[in-house]
Amino acid sequence: MPTPVLVFGATGAVGSACARHAQSLGASVTLAVRDIAKPIPGLSAEQEKAGGYKRVQADLTQPETVSAAVKQSGAKHAFVYLVFPRPGQPYANRPALEALKAAGVEFVVFLSSYSVEMYEPALDSIPASEIIPYAHAQVEIALEEIFGKSGYVALRPGGFASNLVRQAGMVKAGSVKMPHPEQEFDWIVPEDIGRAGGTILVGGPSSTGGEKSVLLCGPELISHRDAVKTIGRVLGKEVAVEAVSGEEAVKGMVAGGIPEPLAKYLVKNPDLRNVAVTETVFTSNRYKVAVENVRKYAGKVTTLVEWATENKVAFE
Repeated sequence: MPTPVLVFGATGAVGSACARHAQSLGASVTLAVRDIAKPIPGLSAEQEKAGGYKRVQADLTQPETVSAAVKQSGAKHAFVYLVFPRPGQPYANRPALEALKAAGVEFVVFLSSYSVEMYEPALDSIPASEIIPYAHAQVEIALEEIFGKSGYVALRPGGFASNLVRQAGMVKAGSVKMPHPEQEFDWIVPEDIGRAGGTILVGGPSSTGGEKSVLLCGPELISHRDAVKTIGRVLGKEVAVEAVSGEEAVKGMVAGGIPEPLAKYLVKNPDLRNVAVTETVFTSNRYKVAVENVRKYAGKVTTLVEWATENKVAFE
C-alpha cells in the first residue's frame, strides 16, 4: 500500500520538488496549500491528476486546518517549513506541530537551515538576535519535545541558489549592487533540497540511519560576485558588480519585500558570520559530507551553472 504523506508548502520550489519526488517513489501525496487553486511548480494540472495527488486547504498558522488536513490525507509522515511569528505573537510552528501530532502524524521532515550547525549541540543557547538560526532551532527543539528524537529529521540546506533571483532586476539592467560581494556560498538548488526531503519523507526515520539532522550543500563554493557573473555568462551578457554599504543594502532588501529586522540581520557583521560558517561547515569535513548527502538523498547534485541555465527566464 502506498505510504500516505502530507506536504506543506507545495506551491514553493522546495515543497513542490519534495511532493513530486515522494510521488515518484510510490507515495500517496496530499498537497497542503493555503490557496487551493494555486498551481504547483513543475506539475501541470494533467500531471497532478494522473499522479493521483490530492489537495487540501491548510495553513501552518491555523492549527485547526492542519488537523483537518492530516485527517483528510490519512498521512503519518509530513513535510513542513518555518513560519516566522508575527510581532508580539508566540512562536508560530509549535501549535501546528502539536496539531500534527494530535491528529496522528508520527514523523516530520522540517526544512531548517545550515546556520543552526554553528550552535550544535546547544540549540537552546542561540540568542534571539540571531534571527535565522534562532527561528529554525526553535522548531527543531519543539520537534524533539513533541515527536521525540526519532520522530523527525531536520534538513539543513546551505545558501539557496534561488536567492539570486532577488537581484534579477539589477541583472537585467546589467549592474548589481550588493554588500560584501566576496562572501562565499554553496548555492544549493531548491530542487535538490526537495528531492532529498522527499526521499526522507517516504523512507521515514530509518532512511537517515537515525540522524535527526541532515546537512545539505551545493557542490561549489562561489563568491556572490562570481555567482552573479555566472548568471551573466549564461545570459550571454556582462554584468557589473558594485559593493555597497550595509545601510544601502538594507534599504534595497526592504524595498524588495524583506522585513527590515531580517534585512539588518543579513547585513550585520556578515564577515564575522561568514567566518563562523566557513569554519563550521565549508572548510570542515562537514562540507564534503553535506554534498554527499545531496547525492545520497536527492540522487544528483546540481551546479550553479545548471540551475542558471534551467532558470534563465527569471533573469531575462
